[in-house]
Amino acid sequence: MSEARVLPDRFEAFHDMIVEAVRTFPDRYPGLLDHEVLVAPPNSLIYVSRWRSEEDLVHYAGENWRDQPVVLPGEDDYLLAPLQVRHFTTASLA
Repeated sequence: MSEARVLPDRFEAFHDMIVEAVRTFPDRYPGLLDHEVLVAPPNSLIYVSRWRSEEDLVHYAGENWRDQPVVLPGEDDYLLAPLQVRHFTTASLA
């Protein structure tokens, strides 16, 4: 999961850029099981992705995936603060 805190006057443009950029991810990254873009008013956009394996995630995000978010070219121009990334694993409910 990555969270972008976006400049208020650039939010719509940033949203459109991200949605367009990630639209092709399932075709480009076969290990991507599911993904979505969430809007958290007033200025946050969250990208959530679910991966088949850590290996598939490394293919997408690189060896430093735990600490360094994937940043698209020009993305920083829209942000109030650096992109924040968090990783989760599924907990057993049994």
